[in-house]
Amino acid sequence: MTTTTTKPNPLLIGEGLPPFPDIEPHHVVSGIKELLTELNEELTQLEATVTPTWEGVAEPLTAIEERLNWSWGIVSHLMGVKNSEELREAYETVQPEVVKFINKLSQSKPLYEAFKLLRNSAEWDHLEVAQKRIVESSIQDAELSGVGLEGEAKERFNAIQLELAELSTQFSNHVLDATKAFTLRLTTPEEVAGLPQSALSLAAQMARQKGDEEATADNGPWVITLDMPSLIPFLKHSQRRDLREKVYRAFITRASSGELDNNPIIERILKLRKEKAHLLGFENYAQLSLARKMAPDVEAVEKLLEELRQASYEAAVSEHEELKAFVKAKGAPEADDLQPWDINYWAERQREEKFAFNAEELRPYFPLNQVLEGLFSITEHLFGVTITPADGEAPVWHSQVRFFRIKDQEGNPVAHFYLDAYSRPEEKRGGAWMGECLNRGKIKDAKGNLRTRLPVAYLTCNQTPPVDGQPSLMTFDEVETLFHEFGHGLQHMLTKVDYPGAAGINNVEWDAVELPSQFMENWCYHRPTLFKMAKHYQTGEPLPEEYYQKLLQVRNYRSGSGMLRQLHFSFLDLELHAHYDPDSGESPKQVRDRVVPTTTVIPPLPEDSFLCAFGHIFAGGYAAGYYSYKWAEVLSADAFATFEEAGLEDETALAQVGQKFRDTVLALGGSVHPMEVFKYFRGREPKTEPLLRQSGL
Repeated sequence: MTTTTTKPNPLLIGEGLPPFPDIEPHHVVSGIKELLTELNEELTQLEATVTPTWEGVAEPLTAIEERLNWSWGIVSHLMGVKNSEELREAYETVQPEVVKFINKLSQSKPLYEAFKLLRNSAEWDHLEVAQKRIVESSIQDAELSGVGLEGEAKERFNAIQLELAELSTQFSNHVLDATKAFTLRLTTPEEVAGLPQSALSLAAQMARQKGDEEATADNGPWVITLDMPSLIPFLKHSQRRDLREKVYRAFITRASSGELDNNPIIERILKLRKEKAHLLGFENYAQLSLARKMAPDVEAVEKLLEELRQASYEAAVSEHEELKAFVKAKGAPEADDLQPWDINYWAERQREEKFAFNAEELRPYFPLNQVLEGLFSITEHLFGVTITPADGEAPVWHSQVRFFRIKDQEGNPVAHFYLDAYSRPEEKRGGAWMGECLNRGKIKDAKGNLRTRLPVAYLTCNQTPPVDGQPSLMTFDEVETLFHEFGHGLQHMLTKVDYPGAAGINNVEWDAVELPSQFMENWCYHRPTLFKMAKHYQTGEPLPEEYYQKLLQVRNYRSGSGMLRQLHFSFLDLELHAHYDPDSGESPKQVRDRVVPTTTVIPPLPEDSFLCAFGHIFAGGYAAGYYSYKWAEVLSADAFATFEEAGLEDETALAQVGQKFRDTVLALGGSVHPMEVFKYFRGREPKTEPLLRQSGL
């Protein structure tokens, strides 16, 4: 007689690295439901026995949160990198239960009262700074989660939370599906005129994936998609204006009609957010959002944005006039009628002529493995760590995913990270992000001994994949994106805080979270770093000096237009969440039309449905917070100025300032208010001047 043992559900292990190859969509519903049953029991038990001490409330609450984060975090991660119909269905089945539990946890009166008593107790003076910040945040989070609501108001609040979570998932899925749905199949050389070899290779590879097994870069057919590594080169280089228009129109109308229409979702989200803010006693959602941010109020944000707008608007106007004159001089018929699908194309031609510079010529000098070498080298020098591959030591969700280890100067491991670098439009959402796999924290083992659990990060990008036997040859933009996400990763991984609630990026005010990421981008232009990574993938030849000089010149090419674009998004986000009344009869699209005159030089097309794909504010954490990029850019430019003042060529000075940056910005995480952290590092409050100087404005 044979006995069959059923393997335990991998989502219930609850600790260590996730066993990705063992996890199937069918594990999600049973696993998460079982987990929630256990956690509900633990919460009931805790509420009955809670005491107003750190051990009596903060530690057991953290243990519950950690178990939920471990299991649900894996499912959420897979939704971003390995999306499928089965996984979606499972996710949507249990998401309401998860949201209900999170509401119950964050609205627990006994825990809230215990935290308040702890804050007023004799023990308070003996707590560490990080512990105090966690207690204060726990109190504030409970208040912003509706702990003070009763009866119908509380029921309504919870219903809103549930619906918002579901709408955000739908929004994200619609964008992914709409991006996937469009393909442009090209069959003649004339249709791909102007496209660089890298774009042709990728388009042929996409054609092979779509069933044209004989497709080659030279002979086609070629398939263009709305995925960034395909879309951007096409808009920059395709000589066929009619095809650029077709692709551009498809891109700006994603998820705006038919079954995937996000317009009603947007209207509903904005309505619910406003209602939620009112329930909590705020005038609008922006006030609620800013309650947990570094910026004191909406006026302060608008003041900063307006200061940057005034510095960039005239520059953007003159850049556009210059571009029109350039197109006219070329005798192009569209000179008097430049359309949005012409801007990327002609800006690229102007850039090539102005700086004798073709961004595509750089690709062979930036194979991913070399770029990693440059990134790791400057990280090691600045922060006194070593980074080595640890492939094969961790289970992964896709064969292309890599795993790395970070050690301190004594050779002790301090963190690990996964790198999922390449675009996979059929299952992976667009963009790039850092996610938390494990947080740093002191954990009791089976014998009750405390040990430090090391942080593990997910770094996800969507860069050009390896094509036709070549490695991933990166554009310089992709290089900057990798440095950016690695900056987020460093704050997560080099934290010294042992309490998960304030370790790494946890408990960091959202508008300060971009500081390390934008700071790291500066090192892409740092001469020693650049030459360490920029080597021709076939010959090993370093990047020619003239190219480096051109990269520096080109850095601020059309920087007025670039900054204005970001300010347009920031003002629009703030307008929707601070001043717009969803019951006024005005549509979100009309709100955008109001923001357009002062924040764009070319108005969007009438059918431009950018909001329908604005995942940052409708499916991410940036609602009434998109300004954070600019707010933190002020911090990061000023922080980088410290290194410039020390001398970028002086290795000893860089290491000293780097150590200080590590000990403050990277180490303190959410244990201290970000303004205090910045002052520890810089010795004063931040100034906007370094950012304007860096942007050439």
